[in-house]
Amino acid sequence: MLIDSVIDYDPPEQKHTLVKQNVLDCGISAGNFKTTLTQVVGLASRKQSSYVCFANVHMLYEANHDNTFKSVLNKADIVCPDGKPVSVLMRALSKTEQERVCGMDFMPASLAEAEKLGLKVFFYGSTVEVLQSIESKIKADLPSLAIAGMYSPPFRPLSVEEDKKVIDMINSSGAHLVYVSLGCPKQERWMNEHKGKVSACMLGVGQAFNTFSGLEKRLPKPVRNLGLEWLYRLCIEPKRLFKRYFTSNTWFLWKCVKTAKFH
Repeated sequence: MLIDSVIDYDPPEQKHTLVKQNVLDCGISAGNFKTTLTQVVGLASRKQSSYVCFANVHMLYEANHDNTFKSVLNKADIVCPDGKPVSVLMRALSKTEQERVCGMDFMPASLAEAEKLGLKVFFYGSTVEVLQSIESKIKADLPSLAIAGMYSPPFRPLSVEEDKKVIDMINSSGAHLVYVSLGCPKQERWMNEHKGKVSACMLGVGQAFNTFSGLEKRLPKPVRNLGLEWLYRLCIEPKRLFKRYFTSNTWFLWKCVKTAKFH
């Protein structure tokens, strides 16, 4: 089993509203995992051109230092509190419970729902090797899930003609859900640029491609609940992540202390 249980699906006509909460000048969707999953599946089943972001501390840092990216984030249909620190801050600001809605958990859960409902999925980004591992994992664990397509783009900007071919490829595949793994902020910018062009719900899940395929291990759930997953990733990729985590985490702690003074 990929997840502990599969939730009951509410039809698209039963609308669930995820109200965005202001968190460090970014709109983060407040709501639990089940409600978020229901909302996303509803968007997908209607093939509504939309996109979902999974916000952690690094993403909030990027948004607060780049107004263009902040606009991209705030225009997302749903912005999930991916990082434990983000969900904890939301809880402190609103004085209400806020569940962490992590992309690495959301991807397998939404794939399981897609299989149950007959929705088609498309994977955009990462490498051919990772995509092949995802395909093998799905065939083993979700044999009835329809993979509409997979595409690993070149590590350079696509030409207008190439991008149009990608859009046509995704739309002609009949995909309902498009999982995007290009890294932050590239994947969020890509989804924003393709809203209104790609007739599906796009999800920027990044590293979830690697964890879902089994190419990268995750910490046990009790340890993840302590908010230490970032430390585990730092140990795996210290050279790439040290500067990012030091800068963004220090900024986040300072903003939390500053915000607390006014509450």
